[in-house]
Amino acid sequence: MIGRLRGILVSKQPPWLLIEVGGVGYELEAPMSTIYDLPSIGKEVTLLTHYAVKEDSVALYGFFHEAERTLFRSLQKVSGIGAKISLAVLSGVSTHDFARLVQTGDVVALTKIPGIGKKTAERIVVELRDRMDGLAAPLSGLGSKANGAPLDPAGEATVALQQLGYKPAEVTRLVQKVAADGDTAESIIRKALRAALGN
Repeated sequence: MIGRLRGILVSKQPPWLLIEVGGVGYELEAPMSTIYDLPSIGKEVTLLTHYAVKEDSVALYGFFHEAERTLFRSLQKVSGIGAKISLAVLSGVSTHDFARLVQTGDVVALTKIPGIGKKTAERIVVELRDRMDGLAAPLSGLGSKANGAPLDPAGEATVALQQLGYKPAEVTRLVQKVAADGDTAESIIRKALRAALGN
């Protein structure tokens, strides 16, 4: 079981990260909430991890905060929710806001997250409401913000949003709506996710 990694951040192409630990490169998937807080390429980073083994695959997921990993694991206990939707949840809304939505039973807001329909949202509220108490407080910031602009931030943001489950036409509309000169891919993704959720 791999519970934590500390090493050099070699690459980040949302939602994928590559971290070199003692000469071994670990490929992880991470939510945008974690990617926003990553240092620049070549810097050391420490991530909490979730190691998932299925019949046909092995996957490693990385998180900056324990609350993110806890929510990721809790979500997958709900029928019909897998790792992809769990990452979309963490990418689209903070753990604090998600806990608030669940506690208040806001099914409409939950259905704005890719992959979550009305029935799934209702199951989330019923099955997770009692587990949200520890996640309702906002996270304190850890780590440094990413810096260094990619060659094509809008293109990188578009690919990342599609991998999170948004449809190409919707992604194009969102990116065109929010992208501004000088934006990094992370800032475009952050603004697009807020726009998609109506924030």
